[in-house]
Amino acid sequence: MPEQYILLPAAEHSIDPDAIDPRSRDIIKRLQKAGFQAYLVGGCVRDLLLGHQPKDFDIATSAHPEQVRKLFSSCRLIGRRFRLAHIYYGRDYIEVATFRAPHDTGQQGSVDAQGRIIHDNVYGTLEEDVWRRDFTINALFYDPVSGEVLDYIGGLEDLRARRLRLIGDPQLRYREDPVRMIRALRFAARLGCSLDGETGHLIRPMANLLDAVAPARLFDELLKLLHGGYGFRSLQLLEEYGVLGFLLPLTDESLELDQSGCFRRLLETALQNTDQRISEGKSVMPPFLFAVLLWEQVRVLADEIMEEEGCPEVQALNLAAGEIISDQVQCTAIPRRFSNITREIWTLQPRFSYRELRRANTLFNNQRFRASYDFLALRAEAGEGEEVMADYRWWTEFQQARPDDRAALCAPSARKRRKKRKNKSRQED
Repeated sequence: MPEQYILLPAAEHSIDPDAIDPRSRDIIKRLQKAGFQAYLVGGCVRDLLLGHQPKDFDIATSAHPEQVRKLFSSCRLIGRRFRLAHIYYGRDYIEVATFRAPHDTGQQGSVDAQGRIIHDNVYGTLEEDVWRRDFTINALFYDPVSGEVLDYIGGLEDLRARRLRLIGDPQLRYREDPVRMIRALRFAARLGCSLDGETGHLIRPMANLLDAVAPARLFDELLKLLHGGYGFRSLQLLEEYGVLGFLLPLTDESLELDQSGCFRRLLETALQNTDQRISEGKSVMPPFLFAVLLWEQVRVLADEIMEEEGCPEVQALNLAAGEIISDQVQCTAIPRRFSNITREIWTLQPRFSYRELRRANTLFNNQRFRASYDFLALRAEAGEGEEVMADYRWWTEFQQARPDDRAALCAPSARKRRKKRKNKSRQED
């Protein structure tokens, strides 16, 4: 346990008191008034010290969950492995966690045969709680009442050096929770940190531990990686440390077989565009991300189905989509509300080759048109083929044309396309 600590008074750090959620400050004041220790902790303190605006303000306290509930009428207790208190403000809530001791020091803590934590409701002191946290830069405590920052483990020095370092034995910490490897890469991408020593060196040889993590949890972590505003850098680190194949095995395989570089351009352009949209405060769609990640596998399988079974392209894409999504959810679960939209984006792609006005208007009015057109644009930019580029240019012109001019734009192309694909058009209709 740490015997010494650094106490940084308000005058010696750059945290702006106005950047702190007033609700979290009020909670800490009430807990302290009731005789408990209470601090902001973790990522919010790290971000405040870096001058970033935190998304969440988490609180750590010496009060047990039941004691927190007695103080706050809007408090709800959740969790089995981690017993937590959520204090609600309408639909929003502030999370309050009790200080924890090492998981092997009480009856409420245990690990499995692989070393993963199963139960972790062993309450402890602030000093003990430090050692239960993952990285040094996430083990900083801030008292918004006094304005002091507490550092027991060298987190301030690591934060200044942009160095990511696990607390304790790195091999043991990764075995306790393999998702820490993904978190390490996420922080490295987001904060521009280097991975210190074994914190980085152990990821590749231990990445196979991710096979035992629940697919739903890996899905959440994947979204944080690729939809956090630093997706392009995250992809680079996932490949560099050999983790991509455990999250997205089909994407990893597509990249390995991508001799032309077309799929890599598609994926990297999509992630760069996503990062740009997030930086501009625009919305992003998880289904669109998965449409890009799995497209190469779906496209290749659809071509095989058309060749072997002679079915139309839309039908082949639909069959391929079902098989590929089914394979993917075995390791990273994609909620059906997302995968259904992903499937629509794929199966609308052949319809961009239609030039007849009625069909063009039907597609243009489809609720998935914008996402599907953006996907077509990415395919064209990646160099997928002349036909894809021709479709993209035509649809760009179609959207820019006045409604009265669209009929003239459609008619010649419709006759040309129908004549060229006369034998196939009946099958597609």
